Amino acid sequence: MTSEPARRGSLREEQKRLTKARIVETARTLFETQGYSDVRVDDIAAAVGCSRATFYLHFTSKGEVLRAIANEGTLTSVHEFYADLDRVLTTGSREAFAEWMTRAIDWFFTNKDMLPAWDEATAVEPEFRAVAREGIMTLADSMPAYLARWPEHRRDEARLRIELLVAQLERFFTRWAMQGTIEVTAAQAAAVLTDVWFPALQTPPAE
Repeated sequence: MTSEPARRGSLREEQKRLTKARIVETARTLFETQGYSDVRVDDIAAAVGCSRATFYLHFTSKGEVLRAIANEGTLTSVHEFYADLDRVLTTGSREAFAEWMTRAIDWFFTNKDMLPAWDEATAVEPEFRAVAREGIMTLADSMPAYLARWPEHRRDEARLRIELLVAQLERFFTRWAMQGTIEVTAAQAAAVLTDVWFPALQTPPAE
């Protein structure tokens, strides 16, 4: 039989896990609705229904909570997305690439409420800026088959092409869906982005 102290210990650990999960979930909602800069640790604690002391048992800052949001969901899904692009490029199919581009736009729509918070945190938190930069740079690691088709001395160029694709998609979506400064349908955007990026991501012929 499980001893009473062990059972109490397990219950405490589960309670800590649930509290940490509530902090992350609540902070995400606040960041989505209020942005990053305007949300304070006190706001997160109050919305969760815990004290500041309890918050600091789990996180050192709201920036660390944002990193947890990224690590537990957003960055994982992004890496899965570019792993799928690796598969798509292996097929050599322009149609498959166009379908991936449509899914990419849909992904941005799904996550668009968090984009302003990411941008704010990147601007005001030097540490988070480094994390965001590393996140973009490591996306190429999700595409090993694509990188392997490039000559070794041009692998840096291949990585740069992937990073530029990420940057342009983010910038386009911000200007289009968030700021409304570009007027185009999602289908038109996917078609033009495919025209630009499908040839740009083709690997060079064997030397």
